[in-house]
Amino acid sequence: MTTSMEKPRQVVRKFLARPQHEGVGAVVRRSIGRFELRYFDPFLVLDEFSVSAPAGFPDHPHRGFETVTYMLEGAVTHEDFEGHRGTIKAGDVQWMTAGRGIVHSEMPAGPGTSRGLQLWVNLSSHNKMIEPGYQEIQSKDIASTTSDGVTVRVIAGQSMGARSPVRTRTPTMYLDFTVRPHAAARQPVCATWNAFAYVLEGEGVFGGGGGDKAGAHHLLLLGQGDGVEVWNRSDKPLRFLLIAGEPIGEPVAQLGPFVMNTEEEIDMTINDFEFSINGFEKAKHWKSQALVALGLE
Repeated sequence: MTTSMEKPRQVVRKFLARPQHEGVGAVVRRSIGRFELRYFDPFLVLDEFSVSAPAGFPDHPHRGFETVTYMLEGAVTHEDFEGHRGTIKAGDVQWMTAGRGIVHSEMPAGPGTSRGLQLWVNLSSHNKMIEPGYQEIQSKDIASTTSDGVTVRVIAGQSMGARSPVRTRTPTMYLDFTVRPHAAARQPVCATWNAFAYVLEGEGVFGGGGGDKAGAHHLLLLGQGDGVEVWNRSDKPLRFLLIAGEPIGEPVAQLGPFVMNTEEEIDMTINDFEFSINGFEKAKHWKSQALVALGLE
């Protein structure tokens, strides 16, 4: 790849995402949203999850941001209090806008282990109370291209001439790179955006030939610059995510699945949820089919 850049970004911090329990019996590796890195504007959470039935993420609410679920293995069935229900399988993406409020469940579909990633993208104050919505893309419809030993799947944004159809309210780039042994990936990134990489498989050198080496489950925060260079100097394929977004630059008030700008708005959100008003009206009498099947209602 011959993409040129004046100032490649260097690694400024590196974390190993360790397993922890979340939901009901699920295991996640959380790299953003942990105590060392509460927020990386505009990103609130990045989880690599692993779950097998009957474990999962039964009925729970959200307000004020978007969730991006990208399946690596297996499948997850999603259902919400608006009647939306569907299953995303390996390679599929669901981009959910929680907006003013949603209550939903995310449970493994079928036998075996389901693995994937979930990214929480913050919304600006003028978008926090918009109506909920979904963008779902099957694996076969995700834009992809290969050149000089590098393959990229474009979840959001554009790369190597391929462009995603996903509309991002908070400007976001989400790329899934696979780099063949002894090849290198180079990707322009808007200089004003925050960017990070997350390694899924193999080992790479990030920040140019003399940069930081990192293996699976490592998150690398990237400093200032106009692009990213990643080298695979090993004899095995390297797979990593490159994610970047435009900082919102607003105060963040968060209580679990509720993300607003002030503590007063959080108090109002708790009240709205408890009394099933202002976007949570249907939560009062709704239970997911998964919850009923588990006998947890």
